[in-house]
Amino acid sequence: MANEPIDVSDLKRRMQGAIGVLKHELGGLRTGRASASLLEPIQVDAYGSHMPLNQVASVNVPEPRMLSVQVWDRGMVSAVEKAIRDSNLGLNPQTEGQVLRVRIPELTQERRQELVKVAHKYAEAARVAVRHVRRDGLDLIKKAEKDGAVSSDELDRLADQVQKTTDQSISEIDQVLSGKEKEILAV
Repeated sequence: MANEPIDVSDLKRRMQGAIGVLKHELGGLRTGRASASLLEPIQVDAYGSHMPLNQVASVNVPEPRMLSVQVWDRGMVSAVEKAIRDSNLGLNPQTEGQVLRVRIPELTQERRQELVKVAHKYAEAARVAVRHVRRDGLDLIKKAEKDGAVSSDELDRLADQVQKTTDQSISEIDQVLSGKEKEILAV
């Protein structure tokens, strides 16, 4: 129907966006090999705001278990080092001038468990984002009913559609998390 108060496909797109962010963040959780994307989710306190690491430095992979972070502004070296240390990735950068060397530790069982906890945190953030989209959709439906744009039956039908879309998205988040968990715990 063209005159529906909410566009369920728009809600679905927004929920898929949350899942895309989750996949991107989980892609940064590496299972023992160095990868430039490992540092992508890191935010640096730079110039009075939070900036992605890739906007203040370049990341290279000179060895399979080492990352090299070339900081562009000498004054940002300590902020980048602090951001990497505080990232919950268990990394300890060594500073050499404007270059930070980040050795990727061998994954112990304890470290794997830590990474699984981080993955669960990312998944929960994605679930919360999906629930926010659901709440927005339900608010729009209720407003439309209050304004007389939809009947009570139509309200129930639309609310049911929004809930089904939410359930599908949450299920997809759980599947993505489960796959990443298996990948991390594989010895």
